[in-house]
Amino acid sequence: MQSQNRLFDDLARVASGALGVASGMRSEVEGRLREQFERIMSQMDLVTREEYEVVQAMAQRAREEQEELAEKVEKMEARLAELEKRGSAPKPRAKAASRTSKTKSTSAGTKGPAASGKGGKSGSDQAGT
Repeated sequence: MQSQNRLFDDLARVASGALGVASGMRSEVEGRLREQFERIMSQMDLVTREEYEVVQAMAQRAREEQEELAEKVEKMEARLAELEKRGSAPKPRAKAASRTSKTKSTSAGTKGPAASGKGGKSGSDQAGT
């Protein structure tokens, strides 16, 4: 019986040694696979989770603003259609650019011959004729 115990002890030592080697190989393989995976991931153009969440929030805000603006445009178009039906559609306002060009042209007109003293009628003389 003593010989069987020795045989079992030897088999147990060999098995535990094999398991130790297998465990070591497993951890080494896992480490190498992790390194390979990290290297591949670093070569890819991926974003972090934080960056993704920030951009997602920005897109959500932009979508909400777009929906609000679409509602405003819809209301304005409905109001315009109602005013056009009544026949009292508001006249378009003069643009700011046309206003500034008018003031420039009137100020440029005063620099004509009357302002330079070369004769001609002044602005008040022209209004009287």
